[in-house]
Amino acid sequence: MSANQDQDPAANRKRGATAEKVSALGKSETPVKPSHKAKNKANNKAKKKTVAKKPSAPSVSTQTAAPATPKGAGAPAPLANLETFARLDIEAIADNMAQLVDEGRKALAAAIGGANPDETRSELAASVADATKTLGAVAEYWLSKPDRAAVAQADLYSGLSEIWRQTLRRYGGEDVAPIVPSDLSDKRFSGPEWNENPFFDWLRQSYLLASRWAGDMVESAEGLDPQTKARAVFYTRLISSAISPSNFVPTNPELLRATMDAKGENLVRGLKMLAEDISAGGGVLKIRQSADRKFELGVDLANTPGKVIWRNDVMELIQYEPTTAEVYARPLLITPPWINKFYVLDLNPEKSFVRWAVEQGFTVFIISWVNPDETKAAKGFEAYMHEGVLTALDVIEKATGERKVTAAGYCVGGTLLALTLAYMAATGDDRIDSVTFFATQVDFSDAGDLQIFVDEARLAALDESMARTGYLEGYKMANAFNMLRPNELIWNYVVNNYMKGVEPAAFDLLYWNSDSTRIPRANHSFYLRSCYLENRLARGEMVIDGVRLNLRQVKAPVFEIATREDHIAPAQSVFRGARFFGGEVTFVLGGSGHIAGIINPPSKDKYQYWTGGPPKGAFEDWIKKAKETKGSWWPHWLAWVTAQAPEKVPARRPGGGKLKIICDAPGEYVRAKS
Repeated sequence: MSANQDQDPAANRKRGATAEKVSALGKSETPVKPSHKAKNKANNKAKKKTVAKKPSAPSVSTQTAAPATPKGAGAPAPLANLETFARLDIEAIADNMAQLVDEGRKALAAAIGGANPDETRSELAASVADATKTLGAVAEYWLSKPDRAAVAQADLYSGLSEIWRQTLRRYGGEDVAPIVPSDLSDKRFSGPEWNENPFFDWLRQSYLLASRWAGDMVESAEGLDPQTKARAVFYTRLISSAISPSNFVPTNPELLRATMDAKGENLVRGLKMLAEDISAGGGVLKIRQSADRKFELGVDLANTPGKVIWRNDVMELIQYEPTTAEVYARPLLITPPWINKFYVLDLNPEKSFVRWAVEQGFTVFIISWVNPDETKAAKGFEAYMHEGVLTALDVIEKATGERKVTAAGYCVGGTLLALTLAYMAATGDDRIDSVTFFATQVDFSDAGDLQIFVDEARLAALDESMARTGYLEGYKMANAFNMLRPNELIWNYVVNNYMKGVEPAAFDLLYWNSDSTRIPRANHSFYLRSCYLENRLARGEMVIDGVRLNLRQVKAPVFEIATREDHIAPAQSVFRGARFFGGEVTFVLGGSGHIAGIINPPSKDKYQYWTGGPPKGAFEDWIKKAKETKGSWWPHWLAWVTAQAPEKVPARRPGGGKLKIICDAPGEYVRAKS
């Protein structure tokens, strides 16, 4: 899960130029005449070069093909010798790049006293190897045919040349339209100098044009399997984002002005924050996204009144105080994800789904997962099912006297809930009377951007890392989410925090996003391999506690809410998975993305949702026929869930049953920091 919505894929192509092109075109505004001595020196050098020499075999870098130049395109840059390229061993290059990164990591660790330099190959090294191999496959496609590569190079060169000519005309006083118009949604270039100053306008346009060209090169590469192409798109976007001129003081007019105005004090403040963030991450940069000191759990966040009524090695179970005289007889159990903490569903009184559900008359219970240490390494999905969901059902019956409950699961918490339902169906347990899934996948054949991070090599590197600690470090999952939106979640903060020296504002959702949790080794390995890599649940091959799981056996009514801009649990993936259940399924599509589309209270009157019955046929056809309704989907869900069990009883208070109160909500597990 991530606190922010993924970008429009079309915008992802507007990133990344090569540093060589930028520096080659970055001339000063007024050419400087060479001195008389300089001229003589240059002439002498030229004479020396005319002396005949014995010809030598050309190196790889000097062997070039000479394709025809397309009309009006200018001379294309030299192409690498294609026969030489064909002989290159991409696998070996990728492996050597990985070793280079890993040796550099060890040297740095030894120099600064950080992580153990004798550790085995790092996950970063595995990522570099994969990036090299993936982008090498794209390059191989283009360089396999000289004509195709020549046209592509000519297109780039022609575009950059046209931008340069337009820039020269602007320097000459002409008012000419930009070749690459400004995109108002791209906040990196929102400052006026990016358009008003010819030099910075040239930088902006050249970068965006080259970035778009690089993205098109990946999209147009034929013969790549979908996974390789998806990774190539991701790596291209990541690299393009990193080399944006907006990320560096000399090439960002706003940073230049801020540095001059502050006489460099902004950089001093930024360096101080950088040191603090590296220290906070235990030697790894943990970019701050919010003013963390301004929030306190139980006071500013997660402040819906309630009590912890149960605690074990895996979870605390919270029961919330009623606010109505009567409540629905059937309690509501919420299973949140453990990748972040549960209070995304209880951020503050205005955004809290928990508080809103209590106000509608539900007796609400929510699981608060443990933030595990090395002692929980063996806690896998089976433990989270037995000691989490199934234990919660036992506790709720003791607390309320009700055997039947309605359950809701969010993201990976919903995936756990789905396999628990399949397990219960196979073992004759019918305590969950209806179920709601928030942005939940059970079929991972088209699992979104996170699938980029899952393959055998990465899992092997990850398993090695988790074997040393017993868990996945919280910051690693947070970094993975951040890399899906590098402009908003990485470079935006690098620029503002470490270059402008400005501490980020207090924002509850980003505070939650950075409050990451560790994940037990057994749990995370099972999830990545069984779901993302092998898709066992959808294929009917998943076995839990000796029981083969079949979602067709789940007959309880299902309410499935997906969100239209979700790149973590894509709507089409959620739609496809919803068809695996054996009972009645109501599918709803919400506006926005993975978080904002779910946490969308009626009081805000934001976004919209679409209804169109069960998930049948193609997803695109379902959308065409669906009815759009403005505002929050929560009231629509309320009508659905209460129609099944409208009976009410006097309000129940925590501690009123057979269980004693342990402590006030939000409990102790949620306070443990990674």
